[in-house]
Amino acid sequence: MGKHKPIYSPASDCGDYVVVTNCNLLKTSGNKFKQKIYRKHTQTPGGLKEMTMERLVSKKGYGEVLRKAVSGMLPKNRLRKLRLERLRTFEGPEHDYQQNVIRFWAETPEVIKANEWTKAKE
Repeated sequence: MGKHKPIYSPASDCGDYVVVTNCNLLKTSGNKFKQKIYRKHTQTPGGLKEMTMERLVSKKGYGEVLRKAVSGMLPKNRLRKLRLERLRTFEGPEHDYQQNVIRFWAETPEVIKANEWTKAKE
């Protein structure tokens, strides 16, 4: 949301882009890959469209599965679409935003503290 920026306002979204790589390594538990169904409606009578995760991956890739999962976790308000536009997913490790990356997830203080704690425990 951009709460760390001095121009933050709750009514606007001032956040940064999120780049996710290696989406092709996404794993699901159980039989979700064949049984999970994504539904959408075209707003016409009888317009319910259903697609399994297996078919969605074959048509659009694993990035779309991740995008739908993140979409379900975001608040259902007018800023949701803007936040999803800033989510970039890539199937492999290469992406166009390498020069813009400020920090990797593994470099966040919580992860560093957790890694130090597990090393100290061993």
